[in-house]
Amino acid sequence: MIVRIMGEGQFEVDEEVAKGLNQLDEQSAQALEAGDRERLAELLERMAEAVRTNGARLPDEDLSPSEGIVPPPDLSLEEARELFEGEGLIPDLPSA
Repeated sequence: MIVRIMGEGQFEVDEEVAKGLNQLDEQSAQALEAGDRERLAELLERMAEAVRTNGARLPDEDLSPSEGIVPPPDLSLEEARELFEGEGLIPDLPSA
């Protein structure tokens, strides 16, 4: 799965990392629903760190589409609501 960290670039992550990101994405959606800006920022930073630590950075020239996105932790609640529409930041993995 290719994940874009906004403002940094794209990373390729394996299925296990993607599962963890999906769990953090669900927690982020809950924080957004609760209007908990501080918790949302913490979770977005954890997502970005997981991608940086466990993913392989793709070259800037690589124009592969991103399947997931991690916004910056200073995202406003209104901006987050726009990004979380639909499947959220990290789409659910298909069932095997």
